[in-house]
Amino acid sequence: MLVNRLLVTIVLLPVGMGLIAWGGIAFALTIALLVGIAAWEYQKLFRMAGFQPVTWLVPIGAATLVLVRLWGGFNASAIALSLFILTSMSFHLFAYERGRDQAGTDFAITLTGILYCGWIGAYMVSLRELPEGKWWFLTALCAVWIADSGAYFIGKGFGKHKLSPRLSPKKTWEGYFGGVLTGTLAGWMFAAIWMIGAGPGTTLLPWKGALIGFLLSAATPLGDLGESMIKRQVGVKDSSNILPGHGGIFDRIDSWLWAGVLGYYLVLWLK
Repeated sequence: MLVNRLLVTIVLLPVGMGLIAWGGIAFALTIALLVGIAAWEYQKLFRMAGFQPVTWLVPIGAATLVLVRLWGGFNASAIALSLFILTSMSFHLFAYERGRDQAGTDFAITLTGILYCGWIGAYMVSLRELPEGKWWFLTALCAVWIADSGAYFIGKGFGKHKLSPRLSPKKTWEGYFGGVLTGTLAGWMFAAIWMIGAGPGTTLLPWKGALIGFLLSAATPLGDLGESMIKRQVGVKDSSNILPGHGGIFDRIDSWLWAGVLGYYLVLWLK
């Protein structure tokens, strides 16, 4: 398991770093693809529990919101989201008329998948599109990645007190605080490194990186636990098996979703 995780990371990390550095449409298309697959996995999980969200609308809606965020910003995204809400309601109204008694719950699941994966996921593009967004994005996401690894290894070696016994029995408070510590240090370190590349006059300072690392590593585990809540309800371990040793795309970006939106507003505040 660990070998597979490392191999996938070694292969994908350089690609991901290159896309972050490149930005623009290539980066947005990649995020849209990831978000779309995660949204498809999301609706599939609920279908396993007997619900019937609109299979195609959830991933298409989520991916579209990411691309619209790049091309039209928040105003165009709000228009697109409104259209998806109305389209979703229309489909489920017809479903109820055809005999689907739980169509109202299905509508809520369809809409939540589009909102959570798409609207929230689009903040990764919004963060990257900020002035100096490349460096801010790298600081935020790298801090979260390091925090995840720190929580895993510290929790495995020293964990004794369970963080959330029902949602994620293997997570511990020792691992959580270890992740916060490593995430804070990573934020400081990466901000110091990227500050050199950003050049004179940059607003990216090490203490800001440390603050972002601290706040994100403290909050983003909730994204992981949130996905665990859904998987526990339907009785599965992973959202899919697309990535060997990692599970599905939803399993991989559950913390990124939180990091993108929180990082975006933290950067606006810090700048």
